[in-house]
Amino acid sequence: MIGLVQRVTQASVSVEQHIIGEIGYGALLLLGVEAHDSELNVRKMVNKLIKFRMFTDHDGKMNWNIEQIKGDILVVSQFTLVADTTKGNRPGFSRGASPEHGKAMYDAFINELRSRICLPEMHVATGQFGADMQVALVNDGPVTFSLHT
Repeated sequence: MIGLVQRVTQASVSVEQHIIGEIGYGALLLLGVEAHDSELNVRKMVNKLIKFRMFTDHDGKMNWNIEQIKGDILVVSQFTLVADTTKGNRPGFSRGASPEHGKAMYDAFINELRSRICLPEMHVATGQFGADMQVALVNDGPVTFSLHT
């Protein structure tokens, strides 16, 4: 499982020009599911996302995680993150999950994330798996990290 997480001041995802998910200050996670990913990868990625210290404390250091700042999270499926780009000029997708497995792992990720967020101030929004989506964001920093399980 591969995640590209960005610290944002705001983000939204639209399908057919309708916003289906939006957040304020927090994290946008683009999530790619690989063929071998399992429930264990889901739990590891959720844990990493929740505990990852990418938000600045009062001293300007990246010491706080998403729960400490009571931030929002927008999760968008991103199949292209699993592409093999090491050879040639065309990406290969043999490492990617089948659509059925990808959706099952994406849904499991969302369910696990929502079950782990215990602060009522925090909001989890999502994209639509497999849809043609447009993502808008304001990257804060900019701060972007690649997460792997």
